Amino acid sequence: MNASDQTIQKIGRTIRKIGQKFPFSEEPSLLTDIHFRVSQESGEILVMDDDDNEITRCVIEEWIENKESDFYENITELLRKVLKNESKVIDSYGLLKPFSIVLEDDEKESIAELYISDGDTVIISGDLMENLDKDLDEFFKELMKDQ
Repeated sequence: MNASDQTIQKIGRTIRKIGQKFPFSEEPSLLTDIHFRVSQESGEILVMDDDDNEITRCVIEEWIENKESDFYENITELLRKVLKNESKVIDSYGLLKPFSIVLEDDEKESIAELYISDGDTVIISGDLMENLDKDLDEFFKELMKDQ
């Protein structure tokens, strides 16, 4: 799925609107996650806080009534790209760290972690716990080898 410049600009504007609602402060908000709830049918991005309160919203015309089976996989990559481009804005959010930006479908099911920030470290691609079992198994094998 190729995104138009207009789509990229709308997503960027939405990210900057979040920053207007949560400007940098010495007393950061206790919000820990920002939820991007995307509807494949309406093309709407609804941005919610932890308590399911709306922060902002926008409609991406290209996504309206999109029937692609890999829709969420495609927009995950696009959203990560835009979030990376807007990382200076996101890092200045007045939110308690760590916080993450999560992609959800319109049924509130988590699709992917898009952006994780703890102040010093930012993870933009892939899930934080991805391949954790494999890494732990290899660590355990190495540990047992030395015994």
